[in-house]
Amino acid sequence: MSNIIDGKAIAAEIRSEVEVSVSSLTRDTGIVPGLAVVLVGDNPASQVYVRNKQKSASDIGMNPMDIKFHQDVDIAIIEAKLDQLNEDESVHGILVQLPLPGHLDEKSIIRRINPMKDVDGLHPENVGLLLAGIPRFVPATPAGIQELLIRTNNNPSGQHVVVCGRSDIVGKPISALLLQKDKSANATVTICHTGTKDMGAITRQADILIAAVGIPELITSDMVSDGVVVIDVGINRKPDSSKKTGYKLVGDVEYIGVSEKASAITPVPGGVGPMTIAMLLYNTMKAAKLTSE
Repeated sequence: MSNIIDGKAIAAEIRSEVEVSVSSLTRDTGIVPGLAVVLVGDNPASQVYVRNKQKSASDIGMNPMDIKFHQDVDIAIIEAKLDQLNEDESVHGILVQLPLPGHLDEKSIIRRINPMKDVDGLHPENVGLLLAGIPRFVPATPAGIQELLIRTNNNPSGQHVVVCGRSDIVGKPISALLLQKDKSANATVTICHTGTKDMGAITRQADILIAAVGIPELITSDMVSDGVVVIDVGINRKPDSSKKTGYKLVGDVEYIGVSEKASAITPVPGGVGPMTIAMLLYNTMKAAKLTSE
């Protein structure tokens, strides 16, 4: 049985570290990091994520702000609000909760955010800085994955990392991050996706496997080699009549089988999820610090 990577515990460590930095910043400069989270619609999962982000920000001394819009809101209204937040000196970080309703152009809305306040790291300017090896804000989930690896003595340097998924939020940025010539990266990275033929032939080569495809339990035990380190980014609902909710949460990895072969693995929930919020807080603190320099 593999070692379970406790994302909750590591995220708590990072939140404590950020809390110390926030306290020092506020004491020395009077700046209270402000995080504005924009939520469109009433997606239950998104509502939970936003509540968790805002509570975590408040708990460590930040100033969280909720901006909510109806499901059918016109894009011009959102853009006008983003323009206002961009100019508001009390707002240091702006996050638009994704996914957005289908009638809204996500890329256009992300581009509207001031890149100096883009704590999700999705603005093209910040994506470019990451690819250039001089990141300003690393997207929170990839940053959290890197921290999980480093803090559990699974340094990716010199390792073959296989990333399953090519999303703008996880797959692409984690690949770019771990490719960097840096002591905490320096990996050989291979990306698999829906167009990959015989994915298992590639995933079995992985020293570190990062699953971020959004398909429940896609990665099975026959697709990994003994001793692999597995980071499961997926969080999916699977019908389960034994549960009061009628479903259970599973990752993109078939946990029971894969954990028998892996040397370390993240659980779902309790693995990558808490790290995403912790690194968002880190980025918000960093954004606030940049305004004081």
